[in-house]
Amino acid sequence: QVQLVESGGGLVQAGGSLRLSCAASGRSIRMYGMGWFRQAPGKEREIVAGISYSGDMTYYIDNVKGRFIISRDNAKNTVYLQMNSLVPEDTAVYYCAAAVGRALYGSRWSRVDEYDYWGQGAQVTVSS
Repeated sequence: QVQLVESGGGLVQAGGSLRLSCAASGRSIRMYGMGWFRQAPGKEREIVAGISYSGDMTYYIDNVKGRFIISRDNAKNTVYLQMNSLVPEDTAVYYCAAAVGRALYGSRWSRVDEYDYWGQGAQVTVSS
């Protein structure tokens, strides 16, 4: 079993930055693909960014490209999401997720059922 705990959420003004962390425990995630999702009120959960187990492949949805950066530190068993130039539309609960034993690519990054473990979520609120 893997436990994922997100931190770093909060309230920020438009144009500001936040860095989310996802700390894993129970098992090493160094061989797992990892994703960051978000869910706004009344909307479906959507992928924001993904990173391969080695960190050499990343995935972003179009409206965060150039603003968000996903990274990982396998020695610390932690995945990060650096969010810059935040806009009110980024307001959501952000979740990290781990995919066990499968390579994620293309549309597979965005499929919720490709991920086996989920964190409890961190609220990000961007004020205008």
